[in-house]
Amino acid sequence: MKALSLKRRHPLAAIALLLLGLLFTGGLYAAASTANQAKAETQSYSAGDAAEGKKLFVANCSTCHGMGAAGTKDGPSLVGVGAAAVDFQVGTGRMPMQMNGPQAQIKPKQFNEEQTRQLAAYVASLAPGPSVPDAHILDEKGDAAKGGELFRVNCAMCHNAAAAGGALTRGKFAPTLHGVESKHIYEAMVTGPQNMPVFSDANISPEGKRDIITFLKTIENNPSPGGADLGALGPVSEGLFVWTAGLAVIIGFTIWLTSRSS
Repeated sequence: MKALSLKRRHPLAAIALLLLGLLFTGGLYAAASTANQAKAETQSYSAGDAAEGKKLFVANCSTCHGMGAAGTKDGPSLVGVGAAAVDFQVGTGRMPMQMNGPQAQIKPKQFNEEQTRQLAAYVASLAPGPSVPDAHILDEKGDAAKGGELFRVNCAMCHNAAAAGGALTRGKFAPTLHGVESKHIYEAMVTGPQNMPVFSDANISPEGKRDIITFLKTIENNPSPGGADLGALGPVSEGLFVWTAGLAVIIGFTIWLTSRSS
């Protein structure tokens, strides 16, 4: 009995119990999250959609992403990326890529809405992942003020405070968000395409994402109160304009003085 009591009082016993508790809690949380994601994915698509999507995938995407979407040296695995990633990449024309480069470029879409939905259904059937958002999130009726605050804290360092886009390293860039569909803005936040980080619901709640979309659509639809916005690129473009215009005035004034003296 004394030996058993000593074992129970071992200084590492508390740490071992704490680790077991964390592992158990983490396992339950992961299982619950996976179940919820799987439910969200399977509600929107039929088996027929997934079957047609597989045919389209094999014919158009498997060269880079592999027959089972497990990835190759030319393209990453799509297992677990969810329907949202497919809808964003294919729906904006970025995929299939026209050529290799620092990042996929926006171009005319190769697939129509039905085909895009079928491709998304197939990829969603492979493993749980982010789903295409419902209409409530995309109604553009959130709080634009809160959305602006969230955007400036999380997004403006790359996309510019006016969402006009900006340059990144090694030929990459953050694209302008003007003219982008609300659905694709949300999908980009939850999937993190290319250089963009993933903003999960733990980082920005669905309502927060709704507010960001509302803010972006508000500034997109409202004209610049100060007149010409010069691309909304901030002091660099404004300074260049002042410098160029000022230099032109000085040169013109110099020419005028020279002609008067002669």
